[in-house]
Amino acid sequence: MFRPKVPTNPTPTGLVIQPSVEPIATVRHTPLPAPVAQSSTRPAVQLTPGTALALVGGGTAVVLVVGTVLVSMLLAVAISGVSVAVCAVVLRSLLASGRTHR
Repeated sequence: MFRPKVPTNPTPTGLVIQPSVEPIATVRHTPLPAPVAQSSTRPAVQLTPGTALALVGGGTAVVLVVGTVLVSMLLAVAISGVSVAVCAVVLRSLLASGRTHR
């Protein structure tokens, strides 16, 4: 069941070309040259106190901006939900009062 079935072709169809025989190539086993460690061309990063302070300040600013945006989005969703709820209560009250006065 799990063995592949190779299709057999007892008679070739079309033009049959005999493969040409190539001469055997000679192979020489030569050792590969040892890899040479390359020196880094870019300078090493040096973290000075001023740079560290700038990174901390930039990170703090990013966190504050992202937090402000997320809180404002949450407030917008909450205010929209409250306004929809108030509209639903007003419509329910209007529909209920319309049925009782007729």
